[in-house]
Amino acid sequence: MSADAARTPVAAVILAAGASRRLGFPKQLARLADETLLERVVRVSFEAGLDPVIGVLAVDLALDPPPSGMMRVDNPNAAEGMASSILAGLKALQHLTSLSGAVILACDQPAVTPSHLQKLICRPNDIVASSYAGRKGIPAYFPATHFRQLLALRGEVGARDLLRTARAIALTGGELDIDSVEDLDQARKLYSP
Repeated sequence: MSADAARTPVAAVILAAGASRRLGFPKQLARLADETLLERVVRVSFEAGLDPVIGVLAVDLALDPPPSGMMRVDNPNAAEGMASSILAGLKALQHLTSLSGAVILACDQPAVTPSHLQKLICRPNDIVASSYAGRKGIPAYFPATHFRQLLALRGEVGARDLLRTARAIALTGGELDIDSVEDLDQARKLYSP
């Protein structure tokens, strides 16, 4: 991590408002080892030094208790797509003028580690994506100077266009995101002790 990144805080915005239709129950609450997927990504974010950690959730998702330290932000517009969750998360950060940026990540990528997140924020002035399966995606770091572009996003595409020309760091296993029971079974085989 650069000296600049160490001095100024970097937030985590966890996109976790999806409907989990293919899985059949809220993926945020699916268990991997001794924690839910949401608890896991919150823990990994804090271990990477990200703070605050914002969890953008569907309004009707009951958490009892919520992951320790996570600031919950409800997205009443979740059906509009991923961009609405990015918007809700960034709006929750608007009062924090000291942030150097934010890492946008999902709750359903079990390959994400604290060290990978730390690598993303090593160049605090650049957008840095994760690469897997021949493409760039989240988790991705966005400097605060790009928040205005993120706030203008709409629909399901998310920040894909902003990531096309971004520097990327390989995320081994990043192509596994949990959308089905089979994905969850695979994640349990790979990431449960």
